[in-house]
Amino acid sequence: MPSGKTTSVHEPDPVRPTEEDRVAAAGSELIGGPIGRRALLGRSWWTPVRVIALVAIGVFALGLVQKAPCYNGAWFFGASSQYTHACYSDIPHLYQGRGFADGLVPYFDRLPGDMEYLEYPVLTGVFMEVAAWLTPGSGSIQHQEQWYWMVNAGMLMACAAVIAVCVTRTHARRPWDGLFVALAPAFALTATINWDLLAVALTAAAMLMWSRGRALAFGVLLGLATAAKLYPVLLLGPLLVLCWRAGRWRQYCTALGGAAVAWIVVNGPVMLFAFDGWSKFYTFSQERGVDFGSFWLILAQNSDDPIATETVNTLATLLMLLCCVGVAALTLTAPRRPRFAQLAFLIVAAFILTNKVYSPQYVLWLVPLAALARPKWRDFLIWQACEVAYFLGIWMYLAYTTSGDAHKGLPTDGYHWAIGAHLAGTLFLCVMVVRDILMPERDPVRRSGDDDPSGGVLDGADDVFVLGPAARPARHAAHFEAPQVEWGRTQAGGSL
Repeated sequence: MPSGKTTSVHEPDPVRPTEEDRVAAAGSELIGGPIGRRALLGRSWWTPVRVIALVAIGVFALGLVQKAPCYNGAWFFGASSQYTHACYSDIPHLYQGRGFADGLVPYFDRLPGDMEYLEYPVLTGVFMEVAAWLTPGSGSIQHQEQWYWMVNAGMLMACAAVIAVCVTRTHARRPWDGLFVALAPAFALTATINWDLLAVALTAAAMLMWSRGRALAFGVLLGLATAAKLYPVLLLGPLLVLCWRAGRWRQYCTALGGAAVAWIVVNGPVMLFAFDGWSKFYTFSQERGVDFGSFWLILAQNSDDPIATETVNTLATLLMLLCCVGVAALTLTAPRRPRFAQLAFLIVAAFILTNKVYSPQYVLWLVPLAALARPKWRDFLIWQACEVAYFLGIWMYLAYTTSGDAHKGLPTDGYHWAIGAHLAGTLFLCVMVVRDILMPERDPVRRSGDDDPSGGVLDGADDVFVLGPAARPARHAAHFEAPQVEWGRTQAGGSL
């Protein structure tokens, strides 16, 4: 007869960052020190998801406070004061500049200024229009622009909370990695410069769906994210190579089909009935010259004969293609199949580094991916320090160029150093991620015994197609004092 005893499978304990990260342990002293072994985690209302969501909202609110000098007048009076206070935002300026104050319909109605149509993707245009509907149409134009910014700030705060929650839940055993997003200083400083958080939130939700093995939901959310900003479509590239290595073609095709259908559903009607307005985003991206934040700008400002925009477009595309080839080669030859989040970070970072423009809010694209790809506080804070330096540098440079003979701010050479800091910080984090791929035992996620917690069907999957040394045992770092972990199996059943 059965003994009546039930057998339960032991779930791995959540990873405690204060036990594996010295910076996290030191930082925890501000709230009483590292958590004890007998702490009852998840037994109260204060679960990691709720704590991190509240922290994200609180830090986002601090970012709103940082914009107070502009809200109270710098956006409206004085050309350079919004730069000297480092509180510039596109949102209030475009309320009137893109016809929302006059009730013009984005993409369908021609604008009276230099920009003929709204130069944003369709889903972002919908977001902007909804905020305009919620903005009172009475009072002075300054009053309306203040309301418009506040309405957008509230909607973007919801996006920030979604991002923090999705990152927290993507790696089930590492919920506290969501604090990387919630506490990122560059995240708070740039969150309300533009509308990028909409695409970032949809991308974070897509990553969560893929980690749960829901390929169709991932595809639909990624298609919607691409309808809000172009960069999310880049994630389909590394995912293709990962699924090739693991032989997961059905799931990839499902994701690709979902993304295509979602993108067409959003873009199709506008493309059909207002093609000129719909295409403005794409033509503007092509025709736009070398602009802020890129290494192309350093070259142009130090050259007597700057490179033509068409040539820069071609060279930037070639550089990006080279990066894509490099990521593909790394994926197929690495000793263990890279994690999806690692490659997602690398491909988006490559796009940012090679692009002809880098607006300060583009750092928002990378913050959630960095939290999943390299959850190491020391490296993350080094990168964030470089991004904060760039955030201050661009506004001080604009203050210098708009202050006339007073020359208040940062001259051109100083701004080039700020660009260099941004490039160096991003490259540094890319190097650390590549090192983790080549030496998986140095990867903070895999050192905990996981394979690819954001990989969904790729997590622990067999390899089907590999190149070079990938079939050999993983190389271990010299003099690395930590338990060696085996990940996955080959098709023959041997350990990698």
